[in-house]
Amino acid sequence: MPKPPVTIILPVFNEVETIDGTLTSLVDQDYEGSLDVVVADGGSTDGTREKLNDWARSTSNVTVINNERRVQSYGLNAAAEMSDAPLLVRADGHTHYAPDYVRQSVETVIETGAAAGGRMNPVGTSPFGRAVAAAMNSRLTMGPARFHHADRREEVDTVYLGAFPREDFLELGGFRAFPSGAAEDADFYHRWNRTGRRVVVDPVIHSEYTPRQEPGALWHQYYRYGLGKSEMLWINGRLPSPRPLAPAILVVGLATTGLAGFITRKWWPFFAGLGSWLTVVGTVAIRSRASFARVVAAAMIMHTSYGIGVLQGLVRGPGAVAYLKQEEDRQEQPSD
Repeated sequence: MPKPPVTIILPVFNEVETIDGTLTSLVDQDYEGSLDVVVADGGSTDGTREKLNDWARSTSNVTVINNERRVQSYGLNAAAEMSDAPLLVRADGHTHYAPDYVRQSVETVIETGAAAGGRMNPVGTSPFGRAVAAAMNSRLTMGPARFHHADRREEVDTVYLGAFPREDFLELGGFRAFPSGAAEDADFYHRWNRTGRRVVVDPVIHSEYTPRQEPGALWHQYYRYGLGKSEMLWINGRLPSPRPLAPAILVVGLATTGLAGFITRKWWPFFAGLGSWLTVVGTVAIRSRASFARVVAAAMIMHTSYGIGVLQGLVRGPGAVAYLKQEEDRQEQPSD
């Protein structure tokens, strides 16, 4: 059976340490059909752009474009517009892809008629990065989201990255760019599901994600994730699942019981909550092969920053994302 042409859409910004490995794994796919890679660079300043230019000069199926608005969503949409292939595969600059990644993605899309993606498989490359990966691999840290833990093909609310028909992608309007610069995947698949389309996760679609290697970068990443989930709530009217609320409830609970303890001098509710949290993250650390202290620190950073991001987004209100609705309304208006 002929294999449909595929375009891989890849947004990057300052990925100098991982971009060669990422592109090598994408160019060396075993896919038998036509395969192009469109990289949207958001103005990298760390040497990434120079490496991308070398790739474009030496590899005929790699194209590099400017993402002048820098946000990942705009880069993905611009890369998709450059393509005329019927299928798009979304990629990430922090990830290494198995040789059959594209083939398995395409086969799953064709067999199911759904958007398809694999699990997120974090693999750290430094002591702290390995601790982050251990925390991300645990249900106690990340919750039951199937794109973290699925061991068979199944329908889900979202996947890591993913592949989908270009026509459906354009009809849906592509990825939306939230002020946080995050949550575009979750929002895209949420809207995809609401139109009656389906999303499936299949663990045979294998890749390895490189998590953040420093505590500050991890905090910033998960804070943006939390902020993005609140932005999703304001513009969509609901969340795909209640999972993002758990870290926010944790932060509110600790802050409330801590304040109450300061006022009433009754500290047992605060220490009960703190002790329960430490028990959970300590269990994750004990079960992992990474450093106990680093895993505990990574899990606490992820929970706290995510929860604060959700809360700040809720307090900020819907005004921050009002422009997205206005842009969509303008696009839907018929032209003269």
